[in-house]
Amino acid sequence: QVQLVESGGGLVQAGGSLRLSCAASGSIFSIPVMAWYRQAPGKQRELVATITSGGNTNYANSVKGRFTISADNAKNTMSLQMNSLELEDTAVYYCNGDVRLSRYSTARPYWGQGTQVTVSS
Repeated sequence: QVQLVESGGGLVQAGGSLRLSCAASGSIFSIPVMAWYRQAPGKQRELVATITSGGNTNYANSVKGRFTISADNAKNTMSLQMNSLELEDTAVYYCNGDVRLSRYSTARPYWGQGTQVTVSS
């Protein structure tokens, strides 16, 4: 059983910063790709940032230059440093990982339960 657990959400004023963390646990062989998604009220879930086990990162245009994704492969953890937060960043943020359970298995997606980020004016 694999679990992804997010932490670090909360209420912050516009222009402020928050750091989200995600910890994966269970019978994990490797996590080739991890990602942060977010879903605002009334909107579809959208990709925020991805990071591969090799350290390659990618960001949505809306967060480039403001958010930084990082990961510790040995600990199966991931973080999202969010700076210069804007009202439009308000959403539930979800941790996602493509997890391999063994060297013979293909990667399957797993999701965390989400953590609320609210940016106020």
